[in-house]
Amino acid sequence: MPTHPYSRDLHTVEQLRQMERAALAALGLTGQELMRRAASAALNSLRRHWPQLRHICIHCGPGNNGGDGFLLGLLAREAGLQVELTALTAASHGDAAIARQAWVAGGGRVQWVGDDDTLPDAELHVDALYGIGLHRAPEAAAARLIEQVNCSGQPVLALDVPSGLDTDTGHCAGAAIRADVTVTFIAGKRGLHTGRAADHVGVLELATLGVPDSVYADIAPDARLLVAEVLPRRMRYANKGDNGHVLVIGGEHGMAGAARLAGESALRGGAGLVSVATRAEHVFALNATRPELMVHGVDGPQALAPMLERASVLALGPGLGQAAWGHALWLTALDANKPLVLDADGLNLLAREQRRFSAPTILTPHPGEAARLLGVSTAEVEHDRFAAVRELSSRYGAVAVLKGAGSLIADPDGRLDVCPWGNPGMASGGMGDLLTGVVAALLAQGCSAWQAACLGVGLHARAGDRAAQLGERGLLASDLLAPLRALGNGVSGREREHD
Repeated sequence: MPTHPYSRDLHTVEQLRQMERAALAALGLTGQELMRRAASAALNSLRRHWPQLRHICIHCGPGNNGGDGFLLGLLAREAGLQVELTALTAASHGDAAIARQAWVAGGGRVQWVGDDDTLPDAELHVDALYGIGLHRAPEAAAARLIEQVNCSGQPVLALDVPSGLDTDTGHCAGAAIRADVTVTFIAGKRGLHTGRAADHVGVLELATLGVPDSVYADIAPDARLLVAEVLPRRMRYANKGDNGHVLVIGGEHGMAGAARLAGESALRGGAGLVSVATRAEHVFALNATRPELMVHGVDGPQALAPMLERASVLALGPGLGQAAWGHALWLTALDANKPLVLDADGLNLLAREQRRFSAPTILTPHPGEAARLLGVSTAEVEHDRFAAVRELSSRYGAVAVLKGAGSLIADPDGRLDVCPWGNPGMASGGMGDLLTGVVAALLAQGCSAWQAACLGVGLHARAGDRAAQLGERGLLASDLLAPLRALGNGVSGREREHD
């Protein structure tokens, strides 16, 4: 399918309602006519993904999403499919009521969803229960139906939004449809790309319904999807000093691996020089296993000071710990006021001793770390990841990356990008250390904090997807290093496995 010029743009529910009103005016259509376009797009998606099926069941709510479902039923039956249809209520509202009348007038039967009803047998279930306006848990009857559909063992097509999923946040307050395919209408919706949405949306398609470009151009998106990028080619005259010097600070007792992963990721991300300040007992092992790293044992701030002078970018926190040694290095590093990537215990120390940054700084918390930085619960962070990452960036004066399914990147001005890549295999130890290293390397090579965060998050997630070609379970952080290097250089194809 061709890519729409505004397919990266993600909107809030309020913006989507504005766009729909503007689209109706620009196209000279009634709500019913736009609904028919949505139904036609849904039928096209259905036949594209399941060309052999002959029997579908459509589940309709009382609003416009249900109206899309009633008109889909009409079109599907005209196309020769056997269609059964259930409804949550005895009546529908507005344009949906007209669509329901058209279904009935055409000989269609509506089965009301009662307490004792069993799910009709079908090859495919279509979710047309709730649209973009649901910000609460579905009521009991709808929740039962949703769970029946999820447990049916049959594929599910969701219209616009999987019912039960909050369109603005990706949060599920109760039962929510787990779709195999979601065809969403008019414009991208930000909540379909982060958090719980990853387990509910399935394959996501955008059907713009013929809305003119002027409608999109007049309403600035709330967020945007990242696009795949690579760094420009280096000049042949380049030397290692042109590509920055990253200093990784971390590796408390028993955590040398975190510092090594961050350092090696910085090397693979293209930094010209990478030093590691760590516990003295780790020096021999790190030098032996990765001799390109310049590893130094530091016992306190005095030993760290000359290393800070030579470094252009700091990667502070991997395996740092929160005891006296780590805390002293943390304070000394922050006082150097150099461009900085802060992760892991560097963030936990910041939650205890908050400050606002003036030098270019990137924070890379997971939801638990973000909760500590904001003084709220992890559940509150996950309830609205967009609000959380924007508050982090604003409060600390830094670019913030909220990691997880659909990682979010925000800057203090409110700009926000969403990462569409990554997989569950990346939920393993060391992945965050790799992200710290590659973002620091990009910062050292001249990227702004915003550019380094966006490019680094994208490269890290894409490397994870390429490494997961051998399977998600058992994926190691170090498996990402070869594809990370290849992707940063724009090399396509599967890389050879090597140490």
